[in-house]
Amino acid sequence: MAIIKPFKALRPRPDLAAKVASPPYDVLNSEEAKAEARENSFSFLHITKAEIDFPNGVDIHSQAVYDKAKENLQRFIEQGTLDNEKKPCFYIYQLVMNGRSQTGLVCVSSVDDYLKDIIKKHEFTRPEKEKDRIDHMKTIRAQTGNVFMAYNNVHEIDVAIYNWKNSHVPLYDFVAGDGIKHTVWVINDDEVIDSITSMFVEKVPATYIADGHHRAASAAKVSKALEGSAAAKYFLTTIFPASELAIMDYNRLVKDLNGMDADDFISALQDDFTITKSEEPVKPTQLHEFGMYLDKQWYILAARKDSYSSDPIGVLDVTILSNNILDRLLDIKDQRTDKRIDFVGGIRGLKELEKRVDSGEMKAAFSLYPVTIQQLFDIADSGNVMPPKSTWFEPKLRDGLLTHTLDN
Repeated sequence: MAIIKPFKALRPRPDLAAKVASPPYDVLNSEEAKAEARENSFSFLHITKAEIDFPNGVDIHSQAVYDKAKENLQRFIEQGTLDNEKKPCFYIYQLVMNGRSQTGLVCVSSVDDYLKDIIKKHEFTRPEKEKDRIDHMKTIRAQTGNVFMAYNNVHEIDVAIYNWKNSHVPLYDFVAGDGIKHTVWVINDDEVIDSITSMFVEKVPATYIADGHHRAASAAKVSKALEGSAAAKYFLTTIFPASELAIMDYNRLVKDLNGMDADDFISALQDDFTITKSEEPVKPTQLHEFGMYLDKQWYILAARKDSYSSDPIGVLDVTILSNNILDRLLDIKDQRTDKRIDFVGGIRGLKELEKRVDSGEMKAAFSLYPVTIQQLFDIADSGNVMPPKSTWFEPKLRDGLLTHTLDN
């Protein structure tokens, strides 16, 4: 049973929503964030990445930066840029990218569910990344980062959300600078709120973190630190039915062939793959098919059936690539720390892979077929975790539209 609750969102005035809304704090570095917010004093990046208001070189994890985030948040509230909802509500968040839409329910989810594994995980977290968000949350007394979650479709919930969308005017409706359309509705009817809450309890046995493991882990630790805060027992989530989501490919680049020349490397690959040259860039069209770009030539690599196991982790394409190429042939053992490997989200396209190999920065690139939602669910249900950089979700939820404060 999944416990969710409505909440009094801290949110922008409708006329300022497009200016306030910002990319998630972890998709921009400090320099990119500073450039993004340079001409926009309303950008929520002044709260999520407050180092942009300091000279270059400031320690982005210093208490001074977190204090500045708190100061900026209070200024946004005092100036009327942000205001608290008058009563606890649910929100519907729809994103449209390249003509494809996905719609989720914005609510707060139970920290107890996270600790009891009713909220399923598929990634390890890193202590230093957790600490950053813990210090940020504790200082500003708010959760600004939305945890992107999923669940197996429930028809009655789908209908309730569809009906509300189609019978109410949205609170926010704008197209961001990257071309993605963001639309938000407020569900403020107590009867509908109670009905949706009950349906999650009765019909959703588990929810799954798709993106935001560090935000969720940090919220759980802040909840323990702020035992007097009832609000801190919940954390900000947007939950999407599985049918609404698509995972994008997450591709790899390597700096060298571990002392082999191209012919020797291709020969070694034939133990585990059938190899075919391609005149076109290779975007895999099925599981266990890979693209490889090497010396200005694309290849299709098809994994042989005896080159992988059928367990939930072994069957993943990222595992097949990791075991049979990165580890066995290239001696890349730890993808989290090895400097010889880099990762490129599929949204940047195959041209980015070609560019970085052709420049000489990298020696070879590998394109992968995306992990499926069902594979993600299966791994989370089994209690396992995916290899690093397995999933890439687009479009991203914007920070600043709906914030969960910890003082109410």
